[in-house]
Amino acid sequence: MSRIGKKPVPLPSGVTATIDGQTVAVKGPKGTLSFRATDDVSIAQENGAIVVRPRGDSKRARQQWGMSRSMIENLVTGVTQGFRRELDITGVGYRAQMQGKTLKMALGYSHDVTYEPPPGITITTPSAKNDVIVVEGIDAQQVGQVAAEIRAWRGPEPYKGKGIRYRNEFIFRKEGKKK
Repeated sequence: MSRIGKKPVPLPSGVTATIDGQTVAVKGPKGTLSFRATDDVSIAQENGAIVVRPRGDSKRARQQWGMSRSMIENLVTGVTQGFRRELDITGVGYRAQMQGKTLKMALGYSHDVTYEPPPGITITTPSAKNDVIVVEGIDAQQVGQVAAEIRAWRGPEPYKGKGIRYRNEFIFRKEGKKK
């Protein structure tokens, strides 16, 4: 039994969900999102909540049960609160700033790196020192993907800790060479 899958996904006030076959569309104050579940689960709306049940006792049905429930919960969270990832920039001369909708980063290369965010994603640099990047949006997967793409330009290195890291990410530090 899936502990996650057993829980119904409550729909807060101001959020409506429509179920059309295996597709769930959730509409809220921040926008509309949809998810198509596999045929291994059945989805129903009961008592102001969305309930996901497996359609059999196969291993795949049990796997899809918890995953589908988590995806639907992410839809509800996205249209009500949204998702946010914060990235910290560490290193001498490393900085980021917004120029219009484009993120411009100086990361120790001979040129500046520019990143154009996809539609639906908002990137801001709230810090006065230009050492924090905030990625926000309603789609959890898209927010995480954009944050990973920005981090990939200069991932944190283990000796001095320079680079772009997620907020609260632990970087295992190594000791340098000894004489």
